[in-house]
Amino acid sequence: MSLIERAHLDADIRTAEPRPAFAVLSVNEHPAAWIVAVLLLIMPLIANGFFLIEIFGQTLILGIIALSLMFLAGYGGMVSLMQLTVAGFAGYMVAVFGVSGNANISLGWPWWLAMPVALVLATLFGTLGGALAVRTEGIYTIMITLAIGAAFFYFTNQNWAIFNGHTGINTVATPHFWGIDWRADIPFYYLTLAIAALCYFAVLYLSRAPFGLALQGVRDNPRRMAALGFNVNAHRVAAYALAAFIAALGGVLQVWDYHQISPGSVAVERCIDILIIAVVGGITRPVGPFIGAFIFVMLRTFALDFLVKIGLDGNRFRLLIGIGFLVIVFWSSDGVVGLYERWRRSGKPAATHPRGGGGHG
Repeated sequence: MSLIERAHLDADIRTAEPRPAFAVLSVNEHPAAWIVAVLLLIMPLIANGFFLIEIFGQTLILGIIALSLMFLAGYGGMVSLMQLTVAGFAGYMVAVFGVSGNANISLGWPWWLAMPVALVLATLFGTLGGALAVRTEGIYTIMITLAIGAAFFYFTNQNWAIFNGHTGINTVATPHFWGIDWRADIPFYYLTLAIAALCYFAVLYLSRAPFGLALQGVRDNPRRMAALGFNVNAHRVAAYALAAFIAALGGVLQVWDYHQISPGSVAVERCIDILIIAVVGGITRPVGPFIGAFIFVMLRTFALDFLVKIGLDGNRFRLLIGIGFLVIVFWSSDGVVGLYERWRRSGKPAATHPRGGGGHG
């Protein structure tokens, strides 16, 4: 690349005008997205409490956590397996600082004070983990983030003074304000939907902002970006901090959903589940983690009964998840989103697809 080309690239990143997140959601171009949005808004009218919380609520929560992984991997090229650990850390902090059935451990702070503290501490935890991970690349990044997740799991399992060991912390209090119990099915669903939407559009906005463009440049060619004057490690650590905050939001919602948290919530296999969710849905677009989360939750909820009905051991439901993962990845490296995009393009003339067009959606 010539010096002139480098100067142009530098100018493009520094002066980029981020496109509004809603600009890519026109009705004509994305009718399916608008149909899904309307269905999500009216879901309490057509779904009972089980589907509302156990299916769609869990889909949104897991989607938020997987979105933090998608942000790191899709835009930064960093596959982190500690995102569920960050979410679990936030959940534990809510239980430790807030009100729970373990009065000898929890400090009894009101939710509006315990939650921000939990988010800050979890973001710092994820940032410190990211500062260690950015010193490595490829498989070593995966291994060090997995090691952080495993270490946190064993620490919570064996520590009784703070985390109450393998029993965990139970009966965690949930928010009550404006005369509303926000853990009731409908209020909690809309709370989760609102936070999921904010996280989705925030990531979509960042992908088009100067920081997001620079991060994608770091992903593609870190040496070139360093030569242009960008601090590669600083951008990567900042990405870990933003991803940690998103994951922490999901962790807070999860502990409010279950009213408890235990080492099982941050087990190593759960960390792998987040990677599966992100990859199955599509790890290059913000909508992918939510699609993957929906598929994962459906399989986790109904695969056991299906296996029992056909005479197989219901405990092997993860086999179906694994097979589905392999099939989707085999046919599309970009998961379900990639399959959908290929299907859309197959029905349009090639001339309608100029090179370089289309943003992440």
